[in-house]
Amino acid sequence: MATIMEMAADIIAAHASTTPMSKEELIAELNEVHSALTALDKGETIETGDEIENMPAVSRKKAFGKDKIYCMICGKGFKTLSRHLKTAHGMTASEYRKQFDIPRSQSLAAKNYSESRRQMAVDRDLAGNLAKARAAKTKK
Repeated sequence: MATIMEMAADIIAAHASTTPMSKEELIAELNEVHSALTALDKGETIETGDEIENMPAVSRKKAFGKDKIYCMICGKGFKTLSRHLKTAHGMTASEYRKQFDIPRSQSLAAKNYSESRRQMAVDRDLAGNLAKARAAKTKK
């Protein structure tokens, strides 16, 4: 049977192969997994970290940047959060807003990304095309 350190290293290697991690994050996670496996081997209970889980990884002020928006759960940066929340954390944007008391007026997309999408819509005259389509639909 593999040693506890080998099992912990295998678990971390599998996680690191799908998630980019810094050297410090790898070491910290290896220590956590090793401690958990050691506790399980001794028959002890493991702290689940529910208290830590409710604490934001990033402050609300730092989470909403100009180029990136940072997930307050895991601290990773994205252009938009909705897809990440659904895939990585299994939650909707409204659940996320409720958990961290984020107002509905606050966008879950980076400011520069929203501006570039808005400018693209203006350049393509999407509002004019929508008005024309609605007018044509009303005539029918």
